[in-house]
Amino acid sequence: MSESSKNINEKSSGLDGATVVESQPVQPDVDFDEVYSREEQRKIIRRVDNRLIPVLGSLYVNSLIDRVNISSAAIDGLDDDLQLQVGSRYSIVILIFFITYTLFQPLGTIVTRKFGPRWFLSSLCMTWGVCMIGNGFIKSWEGLVGLRVLMGILEAGYFPGAVYLMSTWYTRFDMQKRYVAMYGTGCLAGAFGGVMAYSLSQMEGIAGLRGWRWIFIIEGIISCIIALSAYVFLIGFPEDDEWSWKFLNRKEREFIIRRVNRDRGDAIIEPFSMRAFFGAATDWKIWVYAFMFFCVTTVGYSINYFLPIIFLGMGFNVALSQILVVPPWAFTFIFMYIQAWISDRYRLRAPIIAFNAILACIGLALMAFHPSPGVRFFGVFIVIAGGSGNIPPVLTYQANNIRGQWKRAFSSATQIGAGGIGGVAGALVFRSQDSPRYIPGIYASMACNICVLICAAGMSVHFWYANKKARRGLVILEGLEGFTYTL
Repeated sequence: MSESSKNINEKSSGLDGATVVESQPVQPDVDFDEVYSREEQRKIIRRVDNRLIPVLGSLYVNSLIDRVNISSAAIDGLDDDLQLQVGSRYSIVILIFFITYTLFQPLGTIVTRKFGPRWFLSSLCMTWGVCMIGNGFIKSWEGLVGLRVLMGILEAGYFPGAVYLMSTWYTRFDMQKRYVAMYGTGCLAGAFGGVMAYSLSQMEGIAGLRGWRWIFIIEGIISCIIALSAYVFLIGFPEDDEWSWKFLNRKEREFIIRRVNRDRGDAIIEPFSMRAFFGAATDWKIWVYAFMFFCVTTVGYSINYFLPIIFLGMGFNVALSQILVVPPWAFTFIFMYIQAWISDRYRLRAPIIAFNAILACIGLALMAFHPSPGVRFFGVFIVIAGGSGNIPPVLTYQANNIRGQWKRAFSSATQIGAGGIGGVAGALVFRSQDSPRYIPGIYASMACNICVLICAAGMSVHFWYANKKARRGLVILEGLEGFTYTL
């Protein structure tokens, strides 16, 4: 890191990330065009995409399927065998996962940086895969609760670690398409997990095991296989020297680092300190990002966990209730990618978030109050598109407006941790006694989307005024001269 950029980072302070200092902007060491042509630059980024995104996406697929396949198992006999419909047992089983998932998430970014993504993230996948296999042999609902606690601990580190790893490779306006590629592909594959779960349930009676047990066992084995592949193919941070770097030479890696550094001046890691990490907690914006993510994940998780059960309430049979999860997610994947292209191309974040929140409210109203099952099913499409589809934009909104390696690490951990709390809330908003319309859950989800709208509007006003001052030279935002917030 250059001396000028070091001085900037040392002087960066203040509750809103702005400080009045005299400093020089961080500049790249060389002009990119003198080293690589535009086409060569695109090819380098594409090689990073091809190596990083598929592996992270595959791990996320397993994380998501292993987390939510309990809803498919529930309607295939798990409920009856373990008597999960007694009292609030089903909600407790879902809720307990997110308690440990939330508590252990702040460690995800630190441990990923300390031990490296290849070892840490692939090891997590291997161990939660073993836990999934164990789910296939439980005898009581208490045993299921115990394994869900352990799975929450293991899966807690993956998403914050993956999001943090991606942020070290890409500039601010590369991010949303990449988040969609990882998250959207994972969710689309997760939706097909319902079809896979239905197919696995047809193994009923093999080796004397119920079909729902085979859902857990086979999906756990798949997770272990993918974990081994991830250890071989997953890459680390741009500045690391690993044997897996054969896909990029040193000169190309230096190009990646300079590219990120020119965008936001934080490509080079600073030594870890408690002050550097927890000092970011004084920035109120970090807590707004976290609250927004809590709101969107509350809606997303509640729909994901209860959608097959909601479909049963609409009058569909078990097979259709598992299969009908796929079309809304296929639509959402296309919807998210189109949005991501528009968002990155025109550098828009808050308007996209606000549009999605409004769309989700409309879909929730259709799901709850329209008499026609067909229209209610259409409502599911736009609820998932607007609700779960808002997760990549909210992640990108935070990533675009935070600078500094350890501030970024703290902010990612806080935001993803709030998402875990959203999972806890999502497990509670749709209650068995509210079947088949689940009106209280619908109102809670609407309230979350309204909160997202308010936050996006308030942040936009603040950013607009802050950018206006920065362009007049009155303040330096996030410790970097020339930096402006993304609206």
